[in-house]
Amino acid sequence: MTEPDPGAPTAPPSAAADPDRLAPADLFAAVASSILSSLAVFLVAALALQIGDSLDFGAASLGFLVSLYYLSAALTSIPLSRLVEAIGSLRAMRWGCALMGMLLILAGAAPNFPCLLIVIALAGAVSAGVQPATNLFIVRRIPSAHQGFALGIKQAAVPIAVLIAGLSVPAIALTIGWRWGFIIAAVIAFATSMALPPSRSSLAEYRAHPPTVKQLGRSGVNSLVLLAVGFGLGVAAASALSAFAVTAVVAANLGHGTAGLVAGLGGCCAAVVRVGIGIHADRSRSPHLVVVASMLGLGAIAYLMLAASTLTVPALLIPGIMLAFGAGWGWNGLFNLAVVRRYPTQAARATGITSVGARAGGVIGPAVFGVVVTHGSYTWAWLIAAASAMLGASIILFGRRMLDSDPALASQQQG
Repeated sequence: MTEPDPGAPTAPPSAAADPDRLAPADLFAAVASSILSSLAVFLVAALALQIGDSLDFGAASLGFLVSLYYLSAALTSIPLSRLVEAIGSLRAMRWGCALMGMLLILAGAAPNFPCLLIVIALAGAVSAGVQPATNLFIVRRIPSAHQGFALGIKQAAVPIAVLIAGLSVPAIALTIGWRWGFIIAAVIAFATSMALPPSRSSLAEYRAHPPTVKQLGRSGVNSLVLLAVGFGLGVAAASALSAFAVTAVVAANLGHGTAGLVAGLGGCCAAVVRVGIGIHADRSRSPHLVVVASMLGLGAIAYLMLAASTLTVPALLIPGIMLAFGAGWGWNGLFNLAVVRRYPTQAARATGITSVGARAGGVIGPAVFGVVVTHGSYTWAWLIAAASAMLGASIILFGRRMLDSDPALASQQQG
């Protein structure tokens, strides 16, 4: 085999023998890093009742804390995506896991709410670096025929983090205390950092795949900004759901243990849907963004079910949460797949831009939801979530039309 041209795409070392083979080690690296980069904020959300009793804060403060996490991630997403391209995806993932381990220890030892607030804000920045790193890693290391599945698995990492966090309520918080949940998570983060391939492999990858110097055009940036707005509105509703699912179930008098299990099952449902949608995307030519908008529409229906459960039909609560997690939060991997296939040579920067919208939605959603719950009711909060999901679906469809009508983007697309 001849030496590849340094400026041209080459098969990754893990796929040298068979370029169409999906290497399990690559999949593990992306999924484990994504789970751990998101775990801190979801542990706080799941353990909010126990942490709140210990550190003296309520629903509005929880919403502010989760929003600060996403604000920190939004502000650092674009510059950190450029850093990722400079140092390599594996090195960024390895350092990110180690940093998250240290932050999880600090969160578990937090003596008061302001200290916890600072730690979670730093965790948001770490997550903002790890997520584009895993996207870039998948685009450059995973064969294109498996990228939908890989991105689905990778995006399933977030609801898996919710599942882990939810299960920590009956398994840890109600037995040995909430602080141990963070300590155990920190040990896993350090172990994962050491299990990832050494950064030397990342440097070799980037010698074969030098960062592109081509900049996104004005039309490309405009399209991505529009998609980012729709993405953000969908995430605003979903992040509020993930932050307040436990407290909503407790408010319905179903108990703390039951609430943690419901949140965990909801996260599992979202994970299964993300993987299934990714497999479907690899095997079909369905318009990805249309499917994303349709799922957001189903999510809006789920939020309306939750609103109804607070009024006259309490039996709709658990089915509504499952549908909201599955449809209303199961589309993220497919959205990222649509973006990286539109911009295959600039995957990190493109997803860095759209991630700003997602992070901004994460800032607004829990904050508004928490304020509405505190000064109004869960009914109004779920209605606002439904409206946000529907508006996000509409904007994403409009953004897709803008992409399809711009011939300048066609030259960057695969296939």
